[in-house]
Amino acid sequence: MVFVPDEVKRASAQMTNGLSEVPGPPAEGAPSPPIQNAHEVNFPHIAEYAFLSDCENTCLVAPTGAVEWLCLPKPHDPSVFGTILDRAAGSFRFAPADSAVPANRRYVPGTMVLSTTWQTHTGWLAVRDFLVVAPWAGDDGRDENYARVPRDAEAKHMLVRTATCLQGNVEVQLNCEPSFDYGRVDAEWEFTTDDYHQVRTSNPDYVTLTLTGDLRMGIEGRAVRARHRLAEGEWSYVTLSWSDAEAPESLEDVGRLRGETSRFWRGWLDTGRFPDHPWREVIQRSALTLKGLTFAPTGALLAAPTTSLPENLGGRRNWDYRYTWIRDSSFGLWALHALGFETEADDFIEFLGDVLESGERGGGLLMGRLQVLYPIDATSPVEESELDHLSGYAGSQPVRVGNAAFDQDQLDIFGAIVDCVYQHTRSRDSLSERGWRIVVHVVEMTLKSWSDPDHGIWEVRSEPKHFTYSKMMCWVAVDRGARLAALRGETERAEEWWEISREIHADICENAVDQRGVFCQFYGSDQLDASLLLLPLMLFLPPDDERIRATVLAIADELADGAFVYRYRAEKTDDGLGESEGSFTACSFWLISALVEVGALDRARTHCEKLISSASPLGLYGEELDPRTARHLGNFPQALTHLSLVNAVLRVIEAEQRANEANAGPAGSPSWWSAAGREDRTNINPV
Repeated sequence: MVFVPDEVKRASAQMTNGLSEVPGPPAEGAPSPPIQNAHEVNFPHIAEYAFLSDCENTCLVAPTGAVEWLCLPKPHDPSVFGTILDRAAGSFRFAPADSAVPANRRYVPGTMVLSTTWQTHTGWLAVRDFLVVAPWAGDDGRDENYARVPRDAEAKHMLVRTATCLQGNVEVQLNCEPSFDYGRVDAEWEFTTDDYHQVRTSNPDYVTLTLTGDLRMGIEGRAVRARHRLAEGEWSYVTLSWSDAEAPESLEDVGRLRGETSRFWRGWLDTGRFPDHPWREVIQRSALTLKGLTFAPTGALLAAPTTSLPENLGGRRNWDYRYTWIRDSSFGLWALHALGFETEADDFIEFLGDVLESGERGGGLLMGRLQVLYPIDATSPVEESELDHLSGYAGSQPVRVGNAAFDQDQLDIFGAIVDCVYQHTRSRDSLSERGWRIVVHVVEMTLKSWSDPDHGIWEVRSEPKHFTYSKMMCWVAVDRGARLAALRGETERAEEWWEISREIHADICENAVDQRGVFCQFYGSDQLDASLLLLPLMLFLPPDDERIRATVLAIADELADGAFVYRYRAEKTDDGLGESEGSFTACSFWLISALVEVGALDRARTHCEKLISSASPLGLYGEELDPRTARHLGNFPQALTHLSLVNAVLRVIEAEQRANEANAGPAGSPSWWSAAGREDRTNINPV
């Protein structure tokens, strides 16, 4: 069981004292009525979780010191520790026995190593947690699932937790309770040695877990427990592994693994370009988070490591984001190129080719059907289903696994894919044959379907419509395709595509602008949509065009609560759910970028400061924020939010540098506009 503070235990106990409502005051001596939000109190705020990664597996650590989310063997597989979705679904705590609230939590600078400091009644304790990344072991053999070029380091599929007594003496408690298949199958343990220092699960149908440490462990049902009192200067460790890699046998081995893991993360950061600016650390933490959300064997980018964290507490907006969304990854390339991480961009382009090239025909490759999202290992998507046995985070149901959006028609992905190749080509000054095959296939699909309705970027579960953003991204697909065709010298194809891009552009301008001169959510609508903040960022029209400026300012004034931007007004948009949600944090950062483009720099900086101050204590962001409380909602951490942050913050910094005729020094990072070429702005507007 996860460690629960006394006040939470009291709240939970009161839940059994009666019905949800008790009429009138209780009689003297009668049980008190239940606390209405007791179920919610049992769960930490989403923003209080720490995120760990080794670029293959991810986990979330609660402030109590419990690992409450870990899925194995891959991030989209069933959970081993799932307490974040049900308090009985398994957890792994290594922390002081008598404390639940740490004195301090932070990442070791430049790394994904979590450092937690505890003050107890008897002393001070420091706990460090990390997923091991170490130099590639040449004698391990070849991994058939590793589709990308192997790097110098690899994940060791091992979680290491160390505890050091800083002062006084502290009793450390180990409580490891795996529960396989989203909490449906309890772990069965057995000792593997003659002493008490290693145990292993024996469940035949699930991944084998091995728990090793220098504490004397005991087996109690599905749990492995241990207690040990550390004196000042002493430290202890425990490792959980799910591979054949040898566990560390000493404190020296553990120290070596921690050093190698820290060197990996810091070495990776050193290859990037970051501005010499007070917001440098904010950008670097987002960059580390994005790197942590990549799946190194294929190059895919996880949208988020979690499923079913609610966008509305107690509501139905609970989705599985443990996949890679094509549009998110396209935006991700903006950030990767801007920061100089070209290798990750290369890997994603290759992943894109893998999932699109589905077979062979006549000596050539047959391009498969385009999908909105893909599993990170390029396998077939999982059909959406509900896990009725889980209570959900703070009682938010249903808990979903799989995502039905994979089979929706969302035309904007055409533009996202071609823009990926276009960005990559400009950064590399070359276009591979594989990349060109992708472009031709996607543009041809766009030409056949751009005039059709779809479900849009927000994946509405209502009737398809002619969404403006989808049309704009169809224009992006054909426009960028024409430019790439011209680059290859295919003049006839380039001219054909260019003329069709002009037709799409004209159609949008004729049908998507309301009487105020503002671009609206879909053809014939008068509703705003935050996705249209991307119109100037995608160079659909120049930023000084009155329609662009009017759209950006209308969204800032009517679709936002200060710095917090809603995707759309849920009460006015038929999305198939009909319930409210928080502000969408990626859209809030899009607004900052758009405000910079239309010249509202002061407003953009003010919003940027507000959003940066709304980060989690560890510098992470979920999908949404409640504007009233700044409470994070939705799956956590979310890649789209962090990459939107990188792009927005860089734009503000660069705009201020230009405005002040200043330069941040050689560490300054060019924006995507510089990479794409500002000279294109005068030629990119066919209407």
